[in-house]
Amino acid sequence: MEQLSIEHLSVFGLPPVSFVNLAADLGCRYIATGLTAFPYNPHGYGPFSLRDDAALRREMSAAMRDRGVSISLGEGCTVLPDADISACAADLDIMAGLGITRISTVSLDQDLNRSFDQFGVLAEIAGARDMEVVLELCPVLTISGLDTALAALDHVGRPNFCLLIDAMHLVRSGSGAADLAALDPSLIGYVQLCDAPLEPVIPSYAEESLFERMVPGEGELPLRDILSVLPAGRVIGLEVPMRAAAEAGIGPQDRLRRCVDGVRRLLSG
Repeated sequence: MEQLSIEHLSVFGLPPVSFVNLAADLGCRYIATGLTAFPYNPHGYGPFSLRDDAALRREMSAAMRDRGVSISLGEGCTVLPDADISACAADLDIMAGLGITRISTVSLDQDLNRSFDQFGVLAEIAGARDMEVVLELCPVLTISGLDTALAALDHVGRPNFCLLIDAMHLVRSGSGAADLAALDPSLIGYVQLCDAPLEPVIPSYAEESLFERMVPGEGELPLRDILSVLPAGRVIGLEVPMRAAAEAGIGPQDRLRRCVDGVRRLLSG
């Protein structure tokens, strides 16, 4: 069975227990989540906080046991200017209680050297909790491309610090399957899949990446090539936010079923 995950960004604030059930109903073994709801909420879900609500954490854990779903990725540990990433330690303890063994990070601090140092701090406090940290590159963030991401890995120099490969960000930053094939497979820890045009049609990259991606196989990204060179056994997260569909009244199950079907067609081809 494929190791497919439904990512936090794809469900626009769906509450945790419903999120678990959605993944199970779609035949996916994993979800990726933060501790609080994504602020954009077109379906009017109630707010939630896994950070503050211990009863909700117990309910979510019970649902995961019942439905055979685990959390593939914990989100929210972002490097920020004038903030110390070690403040995430309490969140990591909560995530560990939910069975999370991998977290993601990005940097919004334009100071590259400080970002690298903060990644090292995060990798250390995660390692103390037997967690892996995956670093996501994105053309409009501090770690904007594969070379910079690899430099960060070299600076940190810890085996629990590796790459998150998002197909859209990888291609739009100027890299592709050949670049992945040249890497030590151990450097790739997690994959996020969507589709998109090769050239942006939405002027704001942030707007496109947060709200309007395409079902895998329906755009122009070389997804088959990328999938063909990825190390075996990696979780593939479906990060496919579709705001226009959500605002047209299409619920998360119908939106994400298309994505699951799309990636399965790619994997079977």
